[in-house]
Amino acid sequence: MIPTMPGAALDVLLSPPILFFGLGAAIALAGARIPFPEGFGKALAAYLLVAIGLKGGVALAGTAAGEVLPLLMTAALLSFAMPVLAFALLRGPVGIDRVNAAAVAAHYGSVSLVTFVTAAEVLNSQGIGFGGHMVAALAIMEGPAIVAGLLLSGAVGAAATVGVAAGAGGGTVAVVGAGAGAGAGDVGLWRGAVREAAFNGSVLLLAGALLVGLVIGKPGLDRLSGLFVAPWDGVLSLFLLEMGYLATARLREAMTLNARILAFGIGMPLLGCVIGLAAARGLGLGLGETALLATLCASASYIAVPAALRHALPAADPGLSLPLCLGVTFPFNILLGIPLYLTLARLTAG
Repeated sequence: MIPTMPGAALDVLLSPPILFFGLGAAIALAGARIPFPEGFGKALAAYLLVAIGLKGGVALAGTAAGEVLPLLMTAALLSFAMPVLAFALLRGPVGIDRVNAAAVAAHYGSVSLVTFVTAAEVLNSQGIGFGGHMVAALAIMEGPAIVAGLLLSGAVGAAATVGVAAGAGGGTVAVVGAGAGAGAGDVGLWRGAVREAAFNGSVLLLAGALLVGLVIGKPGLDRLSGLFVAPWDGVLSLFLLEMGYLATARLREAMTLNARILAFGIGMPLLGCVIGLAAARGLGLGLGETALLATLCASASYIAVPAALRHALPAADPGLSLPLCLGVTFPFNILLGIPLYLTLARLTAG
């Protein structure tokens, strides 16, 4: 029997990590501060990256490459294609300028580690299994959206145009965000985009931990369980405590955005969920994998993409994308989206 949405939502809302998320939000609303030392949240994030990478690698160890390749290729394609859809909505119905539309679209083509981890915890709490290849899909979906965002912004084409003009005049003109002269043009911007996408610290840490887990297997993880398995729930709860605080702070900024942009912050995750469910159906994924792929497609990056675009697309306004992703989409996914995506996955999964 398929559980009703209210029951599933209540299970999620009453889980310890989500309750701590609410506690962080309450502290922010009270105007107080969480007495964490500086950098504590970053340390917790690094721990989560390593822990989930190790677990994913161990789970992936017994899987043939041919079984996971279609999923990984689909994940990369989704990450590149979804910014195009988001860009069309932002330029059309929402009505923002090209550069900021491209930047926001890149955020919504990439993924949120914390949203993924929270969804995985919900699945674990309900005894729903999923393959370690979903962690590999998470890592792959970080990068292509950044490149898509740069293409949509017109920055690459502009760099080429400037390069041609500078070459004709015999001078040198700097390419904004590429860190190269105009003679480099597209090459410099592409190199910068690919470097930011592929060598982002979070992506490398996750991918490296995945590889370590693949090598050490279950016996190796058992020896590390005291650090990376047993404390998982507690560390996740502390991290979501801080994320609840930060999301609420960003929500105040988001309230200054117009109604169409705020509607996009809720509507795009729902649209992404539908796309993820359709892709999972086509791949024949099981319940856990379907729910996680839908969650990935519904999430938005507020760590990797902002860091990359700060260098590659400096004309974009982070005061638009960050409050929208972190203040609107992230809490929506954590509190309402994940139970909804799981319920829909139960209806559509093979």
